[in-house]
Parts: sequence; structure tokens; C-alpha cells
Amino acid sequence: MAKPESMHKLFTVFNNSGLRWLWLTLVCLVLDQVTKHWVAGSFSLYESISVLPIFSITYVHNLGAAFSFLADQGGWQRWFFTAIAAIACIVFIVWLAKTPKSQTLLSIAVALMLSGAMGNLIDRAVFGYVIDFLDFHWSGNHFPAFNVADSMIFIGAALMILESFTAENNDKV
Repeated sequence: MAKPESMHKLFTVFNNSGLRWLWLTLVCLVLDQVTKHWVAGSFSLYESISVLPIFSITYVHNLGAAFSFLADQGGWQRWFFTAIAAIACIVFIVWLAKTPKSQTLLSIAVALMLSGAMGNLIDRAVFGYVIDFLDFHWSGNHFPAFNVADSMIFIGAALMILESFTAENNDKV
């Protein structure tokens, strides 16, 4: 059983760091997994329904990384990308733990990227591929399909870039 002082220290670290944003990671992870399971349970592989003239929900499996990178490599990439995602999750958790609570935007960015890495890690570990379904297209050209986890990684990275500019401006003042 944990001693009261160690529990207090743990609570203090959690409350005074970016770890306080883990609830956001959990919400986004649940949203990612629910949408993937809905698509996998409601669509046949490669089935597509048009939602807007430029957007469809299309159920696909991505055996590779971004833009299906290394998807045709025979299976070893499953474990390679699973390991990369697991390492990324550990890095993001440590990063959150070391980020002061005053750095809200950075904490949110890392929490979002953690949710995306975890969502795709779960898919790779359980299925051997990532479930993608968000399909944007224009004039017959399709962009690579993606999912909520990918969106969280993108939004988190964009927020991190934005934060880097605002942090630089704050340092100059």
C-alpha cells in the first residue's frame, strides 16, 4: 500500500504538470476508438458513403505509416510501427510530466499527440493495421484516408508549432 506522503507527491506532480491534461488524452482516445469500431462494424472493407461532395467515409486498413508508407513490406512493419508508437507514448507521458502546468498550450498539444499515438498503437497491436476512414477528395483525386487519432496528432503538432512562436515572443518581452 502506498504511503500518504508518496501519494501526496504523486498528486503534486500530477497537479503541477502537463499530466493534468491526461483527461483530454482519454477523451480523444475514446472518440478515436469508438469511431474506428463503428466504421469497422458498420462498413465492409473499402465500402464508402459520400457525406459531402469532397468528403466520404471510406473503410480502409493501413498496414504502413503515414500515407501508407511501407504498407507493402510483408508484415515486419507492424511491429516496427508498433514499437515506434509505444516509444512515442512513453516520450509524450514523460514530456507531460516535465511540462509545468503554466505551459497550457504545450501540454494540450502533447496530450493530443499522446492520444493519437495511443489510438494507432492499439490498432496495430490488436489488428496489425490502423483503421482509417476519413476520405477527402477533389476532382477524382483522393488524399490518403486518415482517422481521429491522425487528426489529434496533426492538431497537437500544429498547436506545438503555434506555441513555439508564442513562447519565443514571450521570451523577447
